[in-house]
Amino acid sequence: MHEISLVQGLLDQLRELASENGAKRVVRVKVAIGPFSGVVVDSFVFGFKVLAPNSDFARDAVLQIERPLPSYRCKDCGWTVPDTEMRPESCPSCGGDGLFPVGGDELLLMQVEME
Repeated sequence: MHEISLVQGLLDQLRELASENGAKRVVRVKVAIGPFSGVVVDSFVFGFKVLAPNSDFARDAVLQIERPLPSYRCKDCGWTVPDTEMRPESCPSCGGDGLFPVGGDELLLMQVEME
């Protein structure tokens, strides 16, 4: 379960940010995890619940997960089908079936609230 090491990396990053900003604790953390990121969201949340309480600065931090959806671009005409949960069968513009995902592979620290 590599999500534990990802959470540990997040906590390291949060410790660094808190130190750089003279904050004593992290209150809230927002992370974007796309469906193609290779991260199991439930495992990531579990890892945060296990590891965060062991840190002085993130003990009571609230984790918010944002799940950005990918867009799909047509290789034939360049049309982009905006954020959608499922890959369209064909391009709504030209009818081509050469759609490829754009985005959805994010694992980003979006926002940190500190005191």
